[in-house]
Amino acid sequence: MAKKIVQPSTWPKNVTTLAIDVGGSGIKASVLDAQGAMTTQRVRVDTPYPCPPSRFLSEVDSLCTELPRSPRVSVGFPGMLRGGKVLHVPSLSRLEYGGPQDPGMAAKWHGYPLSDKLAELFGVPTKVVNDADMQGCAVARGEGFEFVMTLGTGVGTALFNDGLLLPHMELSHGAFRRKLSTDLALGNAARKKIGKKKWRKRVLEAINWFDQMLFYDTIYIGGGNAKHLDEETLPDNAQIVPNSAGITGGVRVWELSTE
Repeated sequence: MAKKIVQPSTWPKNVTTLAIDVGGSGIKASVLDAQGAMTTQRVRVDTPYPCPPSRFLSEVDSLCTELPRSPRVSVGFPGMLRGGKVLHVPSLSRLEYGGPQDPGMAAKWHGYPLSDKLAELFGVPTKVVNDADMQGCAVARGEGFEFVMTLGTGVGTALFNDGLLLPHMELSHGAFRRKLSTDLALGNAARKKIGKKKWRKRVLEAINWFDQMLFYDTIYIGGGNAKHLDEETLPDNAQIVPNSAGITGGVRVWELSTE
């Protein structure tokens, strides 16, 4: 029987956090101080394909062996989790990067108790959230209704109300046009296929539609492809945030996430 990992009721003021940002193209990690600053160089490895849960755990273990140990771990994962279990992870349900989703690989991930398995791996309390949620924890100011949209292999979303991280919803899986979801229409493969100019226009359309649905006060746009946007064309309540937030949010996620 696996040893139960118990989270302390309070953390010391100088607590450090091992933060891991899992993406469709790369897995990155660093150790953060209590203020969210990196205390080590960021380490990175290409996300392997195919990547069933067993291989994922092995890659994460190898990646983090060179980093100092920490009393807790935060993981931003590119999928939908509930109760620490994976419901769906689009990027890792493929046999190759950018390829079609494979039903067999999707089945291996569905229901996988990722939080428990990572806590067993590291032997310390471990919090696993959607990667957009973790990125949002680095930038949310706690002022009204805040929306996070990440642009990378696919499109991630996160919602905050008065500083509290709301339950995750895969808003980008809704239709963009015809049978094309926002996740696919704004994803990295689409950006390369249609070119930067048309892709930017799609991003602005999506921002407008999300605003009409959510009536957010602020939108934060992050992820590796946010750098391709023209900030001057964005709405006044939009802000581009650094991709490093996917790691640095690993500290505040312990405060803002209630799961």
